[in-house]
Order: sequence, then structure tokens, then C-alpha cells
Amino acid sequence: MSALSDISLTPRHEGRAALFARLRESESEGVPAPRIMRPKTSTPRRFPRMAALGLSAALMIALPVLLASSYLWNRAAPRFLSETGFSVRTEEANSAVELLGGMADLSTSSSSDTDILHDFITSPDLVARVDKALDLRRLWAGPGADWSDPDSDPIFAFAGPGDIETLRRYWNRRVRVDRLAGTGLLSLTVEAFSPAEAQAVANAIVAESSDLINRLSALAREDRIGQARAERDRAKAQLVAARVALTRFRNETQIVDPVTALAVRMGVMTSLQEQLAEALIELDLLRQSAPDARFRIEAAQGRVAVIAARISEEQARLGAGANGPGTDPAFADLMGMFETLATDLRFAEENYTLARANLEAALAEADRRDRYLALHIAPTLPEAALRPARWETLALIASWLGLIWSLLAMVVAALRDRR
Repeated sequence: MSALSDISLTPRHEGRAALFARLRESESEGVPAPRIMRPKTSTPRRFPRMAALGLSAALMIALPVLLASSYLWNRAAPRFLSETGFSVRTEEANSAVELLGGMADLSTSSSSDTDILHDFITSPDLVARVDKALDLRRLWAGPGADWSDPDSDPIFAFAGPGDIETLRRYWNRRVRVDRLAGTGLLSLTVEAFSPAEAQAVANAIVAESSDLINRLSALAREDRIGQARAERDRAKAQLVAARVALTRFRNETQIVDPVTALAVRMGVMTSLQEQLAEALIELDLLRQSAPDARFRIEAAQGRVAVIAARISEEQARLGAGANGPGTDPAFADLMGMFETLATDLRFAEENYTLARANLEAALAEADRRDRYLALHIAPTLPEAALRPARWETLALIASWLGLIWSLLAMVVAALRDRR
């Protein structure tokens, strides 16, 4: 029975129900209830744990924060911010606004143009262009990036010379471009180690962006008016060919205006027919009044024959002779050729006039939709250094270090409890 009194039961090794059952059995047999040994808490071990936590917090939070604050206040060089804002506009008048308010909104923006500019500003092409113009490696080197030099700023300054990819990564840290949703506006912020340098970089970005928009606008303009210009050139070539053909016809036939020439020939035919009628009447009168005047009758008959022959020749020239055309082309054929050439010339002139009108309309439409870069905020010349934001940066560093330390402390505590 004495052995039962030495039994040490703990809730860690026995279930609560089994423990109570054994206690009841011991009481029923008159055996003293066994002692319940509670786990001893090693109070002195808490102090090393707290000391370890404090030491780790000092090493992971306090010391880095002190080092960061020392660097921010003693070595970080001041940086100046130049801000500018712009958008892409088109010279497109709004007639409804003109009628209602008398003021035309001559500018509209395009989100696609804004996307193009955003990508262009962050592209290696623009970085190379601005670097060629301003020597960004020297400009952003600032006070230097040598750790051994106490006056340098190796964290925030550009460690040159570096390749274009390295320069672009640093560019993305110092040049920030934001799109204002739904407005088509772009906001640009440039950092540099002096006010003039920050403004110079911002001006260079604006100039290169304006050149890009002008090039894109010129290409779009050429696409819009290219077809109209080609139609105008084709109509002009047809007009020149029609005029050359008509001039060649006039040179070959020696007839400037066949209509006038036809009127002259018809006048000759009318005159000959009148003379023939008079000669026939005179011949009939001679035969009736002087049948014995043989010589006069023969002369009258000869006159009639000559006039009739002349009429036949004229009819042949007009293409209506009984004996067909002579050696020269029939006038009716010449008239048909002239009318064909004149019709071709008239159609060519009308086509050319229409093509010119279409080209003028295309040019006007291209001018109306011509795009340009509009500045609503010119690149500013900063007066005070806004970077580095020392307190904000220090608070951010402390927050991240505190979060990392807390996570590590919880992981270590969980592993110790599992043991």
C-alpha cells in the first residue's frame, strides 16, 4: 500500500477520467490518496529567455535603426524634385460646344497616346537619349558612391559607369511617371542632387516626348492623306494623258476645233447647193427660152457639173459621199475621234477636280486631328530638398525590422514549446 502512496501522477501522463477512477479505488481500500506532482516551473530560466529576446531585438531592430539614422542624417545627400505635367491633345473642334457656349474645346486626349508615352519614358531608348544629352552617369553620381569617402552617398548615388541596363534601373528609381485614370494626364517627377539638374532632366524628357508625339502624328497624318494624294496623282496623270492625246489629234489633223470646222464646211455645202439650184434653174430657163443657144446651154451644163462635183467632194469629206471618202479621213470620223478625246478630257478634268477636293479635305481632317504634347505644368525649379524623407524612411525600416523580428521570435518560441 505504501507503494501506492508514492505514485506520482500528473495530468500530462494520465487522462482526467482515469485519474479520478484510481483515486476512488484508493479511498475505498483505505489507501491514502496519492500525491499529484505538479510540474515545477523553473522561474530562473525566464530571465535568460527575456535577455535573449532583448538582445535579439537590439541586434535586429535597434542597431540597424541606429545605423540607418546615422546614415540618413550624416551621409545621405539631399535630392531635389522637379515636377511637370502634360498630356497629348488634338486640334479637334467641337461644334456643339461652340454653338452652346461659344468656346471650343480644341483638345482631346487619347489613352493610347498616354500609354505610349508612359512606356517611352521608362524605355532604354529614352534613357540613352537623355544620357547622351546630359551625361546622366555624371549627373546622378552626385557626391560619389565610395564607401571610404565620408562625404559620399554610396546608397543613393549612382555607382558609375555601369551599362545602359544598370542606368535604366537607377532611372526607374529617380524618374516616376504616373497616369491619372480617366483624364489622359501624365504626372512626371524627377530627382537629382541639384535643382538645376532635376529641371534639366525633366525638360529633356518633355522634349523627347514631344518629338515622339510629333513623329507619331506625322506618320498618322501621312497614312490619312497618302491615299488621297495617290488618287490626286493618278487623276493628274490621266488628265495630262488626255490633253496630250487631244493635242496630238489637233497637230495631225490641223483642226483646232472640229465643231467650228464642221460649221464652215456645212456653210460651204449650203452655198454650193444654193449655187447648184440657181445653175439648174438658169439651165432650165435657157432650154426653154433659147433652145438654139447651144453654147450657152453647154456652159450652163458645165457650171452645173462643176458645182455638183464640188458638192460630191464636200460630201465625201464629211463622210456622206456616195463614192466613199477620199484620200483624207472622213470628217465624220474626225469628228467622232475629237468627241471621244474631248469626252476623255472632260472626265479627266472632273476626276482631277474631285481628287483635289478630296485631298484638300484629307489635309483639313489631318490638321484637325494633328496631335501635340500640351504642358499644363512646366518643369519646376525646386528650392528645397524633399529627399531623402528621413523620418518616413526610418519609420519604414523600423516597421519592417520589427515585423521580421516578431515573426522569428514566434517561430523560435513555437519550436521550443514543441520540445
